[in-house]
Amino acid sequence: MGKEDKKPGGPEQKLVTVAIHSYEKAVILKSILESEGIPAVIHGVSIIQPTVPGNVRVRINESDLPKALTIIEQVDFTSNVESMDDLEHVKVNNEVLIPVDFSSYTMKACEFGFNLAFDIGCEVKLIHAFFTPYYPMAIPFGDSFSVQTSDRDLYKDIRNRMESEMERLVKNIRERIANKELPDVRFTSALMEGLPEEEIISYSKKQRPRAIVMGTRGSNAKDLDLIGSVTAEVIDGCRTPIFAIPENSKDQDISQMKNILFLTNFREREFKAFDIMMGFIRPYPVKVYLAHMSRKGDMWVEIKLSGTQRYLEEQYPDLDIDYKLIDRDRQLEIILEEFVEEHKIDMIAMSSSRRGLFTRIFNPGIARRMLFHSDTPLLVIKGL
Repeated sequence: MGKEDKKPGGPEQKLVTVAIHSYEKAVILKSILESEGIPAVIHGVSIIQPTVPGNVRVRINESDLPKALTIIEQVDFTSNVESMDDLEHVKVNNEVLIPVDFSSYTMKACEFGFNLAFDIGCEVKLIHAFFTPYYPMAIPFGDSFSVQTSDRDLYKDIRNRMESEMERLVKNIRERIANKELPDVRFTSALMEGLPEEEIISYSKKQRPRAIVMGTRGSNAKDLDLIGSVTAEVIDGCRTPIFAIPENSKDQDISQMKNILFLTNFREREFKAFDIMMGFIRPYPVKVYLAHMSRKGDMWVEIKLSGTQRYLEEQYPDLDIDYKLIDRDRQLEIILEEFVEEHKIDMIAMSSSRRGLFTRIFNPGIARRMLFHSDTPLLVIKGL
């Protein structure tokens, strides 16, 4: 069978999702993959109206995944993402942004986000973005009569349900504040229409919150495609520090954390990221493990780690900091799981480039064992 005759799927082929994009971006990515000999299909994921081009998945054969990830790493759909230098001159608002989806793990994110906001003296903004097949404000006047009454009714029904869900969540939070289950932090809420990842990224660029807190399913999730998940897209698309909080994480706020793992690749931007992290954890007696993953026996890596530790000890004299070389002899997620368990790590922190680490991690086999199927919170601080 020639390259042009290959089709994704088949009796022995498993399809995996490599991205969730708007329909236009998905078509572009599909074309790029197919030009490199990788068959791809676009699947609608809108439950309401799957045939409407909106939030769609690009799926490929699992056997093509390694080659596809290499190609996707070169595709820049976030060229308008600001650099760290740009952000040095931008005022950051005293706000913690918590995107909510009214799932079982929404309150977990709220618990962490409200405690974080209280610790760093910020307000909270709750937002929920939802996609509908009908946008009244987006349809030109001349086309208004082509919209079916059923579509208008569907839109109103979706909007009303989302408003009710947000009202229920706000009421729940107010009750928890009154019962002192959550700190008394000023908060507001808003509904937005559109793809969740795009609306969150857009809000972050315009309003500049100090941090974003997002809930994830945790280690009990089953059969979930994680490549292109909303949290992954948000991490790729904005520079705001992001806390990913698994549903089953044991800590509700940083004040309860004792040990934090900071992954380093000895890049200059990581010093800025470390300083941003310290802005969140500085009031508390936390131990930080500075770690690099490499093969054992590399003396230069040991020297770099030791030197970085000494530099950070000078910058933060009250911080308990140790360095560890993690032997990269097995799969990344297994190694990290063992390190987390051995050293009782409460949160993993890292500085990530636009793709780099996340292109490698968002492989379904790895992601299910780490990050989004882990019970350890993650802090990602974007760099260049």
